[in-house]
Amino acid sequence: MFSGVYTALITPFKNNRIDFDALGKLIENQCKNGVSGIVPCGTTGESSTLTWEEHEKIIEFCVKNVKGRVKVLAGTGSNSTHEAIYSTQFAKKIGCDGALVVSPYYNKPTQKGLYIHFKSIADAVDIPIVLYNIAGRTSVNIEPITIARLFKDCKNIIGVKEASGSLEQMSTIKFLVPNINLISGDDVLTLPLLSIGGVGVISILSNIIPADVVLFIKEFKEGNIKKAVNIHYNLLPLMKSMFMETNPIPIKTAASLLGICEPSLRLPMCDMEEINKLKLEKALKDYGVLK
Repeated sequence: MFSGVYTALITPFKNNRIDFDALGKLIENQCKNGVSGIVPCGTTGESSTLTWEEHEKIIEFCVKNVKGRVKVLAGTGSNSTHEAIYSTQFAKKIGCDGALVVSPYYNKPTQKGLYIHFKSIADAVDIPIVLYNIAGRTSVNIEPITIARLFKDCKNIIGVKEASGSLEQMSTIKFLVPNINLISGDDVLTLPLLSIGGVGVISILSNIIPADVVLFIKEFKEGNIKKAVNIHYNLLPLMKSMFMETNPIPIKTAASLLGICEPSLRLPMCDMEEINKLKLEKALKDYGVLK
């Protein structure tokens, strides 16, 4: 259902307010370059520093601007089950194609707590749900057995965005749940994830080079493995540059260097260190997207 390239959208700011003009142009560029969908209000979109009102405005703006050309998988997770249900209900009401629900952060629930949390959301809102597993941000891993249990018990939990960094875990998930939509949450691991049965990527990099990431996935799916591998290695330095500092600092800095938006981030996210910015500029120039 959610295969191909989904862009984890940055949220452009201007004077610390959402720059809807820049966001509209970003969305249009995604649609024109063949992505399967967009993911507003995720980690890359600085969701943790958006107000609920801003969160809703961005999701509604995205749905209205894509006009059905690509899917909208809205970030609706929270460390509060009640808030996650509310946000997911809004996503359905406004016409999103699905919801990306990150595991609760800071409160570190047990596997039982994670199961009850996600099942409560799935039971409350009849919309396709993709779990988002990123222990590096949330301090808790959704274990494969928990994912398998949720997939079995909740008909609308249809996928998982895997950003655990563990190919062993990803393989175990696919072994336990062969029909799950296994989606890469890390650009650099997309190629190996595809090789074990993954269906695509929720990409940071496609904010700035959507057509290239789309071609990468297309070549693999069409069986042109050697071409896909070559694209992977061509993209690799740029992929790695996106994590010289905490996401979304590098991708937003890159987008500003390419004239997509201003480099503004919301505190506690801050401007990129100058030495890292120079390295990022070099990576963009070496790839050929920055003169």
